[in-house]
Amino acid sequence: MARPVIGIVTNSHLINDQYPAHASGTMLQQAVAEVSDGLPLLVPADPTHVDLADLLDTCDGFLLPGGRPNVHPEEYGEEPTEAHGAFDRGRDGVVLPLIRACIERGQPVLGVCRGFQELNVAMGGTLYPEIRDLPGRMNHRMPPDGTIEEKFALRHAVNFTEGGPFHRLMGSRQVMTNTLHGQGIKAAGKRIVIDGTADDGTPEAIYVDGAPGYALAVQWHPEYRAAEDPVSRPLFAAFGDAARSWSRGHVATPDRKTA
Repeated sequence: MARPVIGIVTNSHLINDQYPAHASGTMLQQAVAEVSDGLPLLVPADPTHVDLADLLDTCDGFLLPGGRPNVHPEEYGEEPTEAHGAFDRGRDGVVLPLIRACIERGQPVLGVCRGFQELNVAMGGTLYPEIRDLPGRMNHRMPPDGTIEEKFALRHAVNFTEGGPFHRLMGSRQVMTNTLHGQGIKAAGKRIVIDGTADDGTPEAIYVDGAPGYALAVQWHPEYRAAEDPVSRPLFAAFGDAARSWSRGHVATPDRKTA
């Protein structure tokens, strides 16, 4: 049987600061290919290049990765400030309607970092522009120096709700994760359930309540060494199972059951 097609939304990027491109990290593609056992398909981050109906018909699931640019605050009713950083309005235009369509259809969607924030915004939630400026919060940003191994090192615990989908997936109520983000959830969107938090209270794992299919997102970066990481592997494996079920005409829930 053919592998399920997983659409990976790209980010706008300038090669050599001049040539425009839509890019995706190879770690994401490797995680989809090796752990989800899916066929990675890169999706341009520009609504003038892709059609929503075509995407939904072509792909069996969607991975919404991280990226340097942030969701534009106008998408959640706020004015942009310097603290909000850079934006990618093309990606906003692709991803936000895509999320809503996937939730309605039960089509699998997995959000990572910016994708976590996009899932919240798509459901009506808001974001803090800078987590580290909040009283009592740690600095969740990527360390500015060091090797890739040091930047993606495990830095804090995430605590899951007893009996929730992440607890069931991981087989543990607490896991260790990396942390490489500046923004975070301010107000949860409609039907967004915060299922995991860092010790400082920052939301780190969410799902959509009542979604007919797999609709999970994490604030950390599980794509790093996903095949060998005990936290990343079940997350991508369950996502792949859900995409395979979708390709066969079934809807899979986060705990791998089909309906």
